[in-house]
Order: sequence, then structure tokens, then C-alpha cells
Amino acid sequence: MSQLLRVQNFNVSSDGFGAGEGQSLERPFGHADPGTMFAWAGATASWPNRTDPGGSRGLDDYLVRDFHHNIGAEIMGRNKFSPQRGPWENYEWQGWWGDEPPFHTPVFVMTHHERPSFTLSDTTFHFVGGDPAEVLAQARKAAGGKDVRLGGGAATIRQFLDADLVDTLHVAVSPDVVLGSGSRLWESPEELFGRFHCDIVPSPSGVVHHLFWRK
Repeated sequence: MSQLLRVQNFNVSSDGFGAGEGQSLERPFGHADPGTMFAWAGATASWPNRTDPGGSRGLDDYLVRDFHHNIGAEIMGRNKFSPQRGPWENYEWQGWWGDEPPFHTPVFVMTHHERPSFTLSDTTFHFVGGDPAEVLAQARKAAGGKDVRLGGGAATIRQFLDADLVDTLHVAVSPDVVLGSGSRLWESPEELFGRFHCDIVPSPSGVVHHLFWRK
């Protein structure tokens, strides 16, 4: 079986934005509130940051648990890694995740301004140029036969969609969240129906899961 390129647990607002405007060190998602966008995942029993017992089961919990299943590497855009733009002013910034990043695999950060790789716990960050196909080839080699997760943000996912490299997508739409501007994944999920099968599954948590797989 070939190595899949998978988008998992990617959240968008009802108008299709994965993040708002005005990203900063203090606000990684710009004017969007990640606590609202990801409330469905945070309420599950399997949410990795859960500190109290309990949590929901069902489809939401299954999708949270599936996040690491058979994943050998991740690809992300630079704006998911850092609020900085342009050439790196220094190499002190090592992401929003602290000393124990949640990826546990090699991570390939797409950027026009490369910098040395570094390792935190069991995650190594590589900063790579190249087009989507070239970066995917590097990630697949590092994944050791497992699948590659495409982590976002929205603009990076669109690059890989436009290059016809994505095999499966899970997008959770928050119907009560309207952002109006920011980093947009789509105007309508129907944009992808020509290339993908799609199941649309409402959840008791309020989000609507869109599950796409290549035709």
C-alpha cells in the first residue's frame, strides 16, 4: 500500500477560514479563538492535554485518537511553526509547543528561509524549501513507510490540493464560528467534490465532520 498524505482534524470556521488575521506570538490563530474552534476535540476523553477524568466518546473521540495512527512524518507551513516573517532574526524560537511537541515524528516546515534542523524530545524539525512534490518526497522518505500528515495551515493545504497530492482529508467545520477574513481553506467544501468522495457527519458536539477520500 502506498504512503498516504493525510489531513487530520483540521478546523475551519463556517465561512471556511482555518485561522484569522493578525497572527502574533500571543495569538497563533490571529483573531480566531482556538478554544472555540477546537472545543469539540478538547471535550473528548482522548484529548492529549486532558488533566481531569471523563470526556466524550463517539466519533469526535475516535478522530482525536486517530491523529497519530500510522503517521511517520508531518509537513507544515512556516506560519504554523512561527509568527515571524522573512529571514530568521535568530534561531531561539522553537515553536509554540514547548519542550515536548505533540508530533513525535520528523516535521518538515516549508519555508523560503531555511535554518538548521533541531530536535525537541522525539520530534525533529527540518526547514525546507522546494515545491509540494519535493517536500512530500522528503517527508515520505523520513516516514519509514508510514503515512505523512499535512498539518496546515490552510494556505499550505491548498498548495498540496492544487498539486493533486492529498489522499484523504478530515475537516471539522464549526458552524457557529464566523471569521470573515484570514487564512481560507475554501469558500465551500463543494470545491473538492470533483476529485474526492465526501461523507458529511454532524456531531453531537456541534461541529460537522467532512471526511474526504480520493476518487
